[in-house]
Amino acid sequence: MLRSVVLYLSIFGFAILEGEIFYSAMCARTISGDLSWLPVIVAGALGGATGDQIWFYLLRGRIHWLDRFPSLGRYRDVVSHRVRAHETGMVLASRFLPGLRTAIPIACAYAGVRPIKFSTLNVVSAFGWASAIMLLVRGGSMTLIAFGLDTWWGPFIPAAVLVAFVRWLAKAPPTK
Repeated sequence: MLRSVVLYLSIFGFAILEGEIFYSAMCARTISGDLSWLPVIVAGALGGATGDQIWFYLLRGRIHWLDRFPSLGRYRDVVSHRVRAHETGMVLASRFLPGLRTAIPIACAYAGVRPIKFSTLNVVSAFGWASAIMLLVRGGSMTLIAFGLDTWWGPFIPAAVLVAFVRWLAKAPPTK
């Protein structure tokens, strides 16, 4: 019993720190029956959401010191406008975008997204993320084939999304 509690707490802790690697390994342990799938999903989702929210709440209202740097300060209005215009989608997608899991909560804090909105959407996203990984791990390669991600270029999708997001976020809005 104590061993299981420690394992679930470790899932929570590692989900705060790094994301998929340890969580995926623990999802694999559900296949062998070592762990129950529901507590693994709950621990992973709550850990992932906690990690995102640490950045959001730590920097909320405190990030405007970046304005002292002219190269960063000139993007403040552009970033804030983009985040506010798409905040729901950005928060919901953030758990699924490796490399942006820190950037999106920071951008949301910078743009002044309401805490209740960020937290609620982030928890929903985290449960979707944890459930999707559990599905992929338990379903194995057949799940990847169903989504068309069993090709050589599959791993490049997250990198392309990261580059596209950063370029879109920094792009000046059209002038009216």
